[in-house]
Amino acid sequence: QVQLVESGGGLVQAGGSLRLSCAASGGTFSVYAMGWFRQAPGKERDFVATITWSGTGTFHADSVKGRFTISRDNAKNMVYLQMNSLRPEDTAVYYCAAREAPGQSFYYTKYDQYNYWGQGTQVTVSS
Repeated sequence: QVQLVESGGGLVQAGGSLRLSCAASGGTFSVYAMGWFRQAPGKERDFVATITWSGTGTFHADSVKGRFTISRDNAKNMVYLQMNSLRPEDTAVYYCAAREAPGQSFYYTKYDQYNYWGQGTQVTVSS
């Protein structure tokens, strides 16, 4: 069973950048597909980005495409979300998620497709 811990959130002005990190432990990291989701107050948890177990495939939500980039380092058991050109509407708690998917190139974009979740990190973008 894998444990996930996010970091890197904070307060940033519109147009700025942040890099979120997610550290994984307790499992074989390279067999997991990884995802980032976000949840604003009073709203559902929305898909942001996902990356395959190998890191060769990524998929981003339309709302962040061209601004956010997901990546991973299997040697370090880490997944990242580089966020550029941030907007006030990006304000949310960002969650890292994992599911076992060895050898699969499918993009998991739904909340209930993931088995493991971190505690979340707050991102606040001021206008």
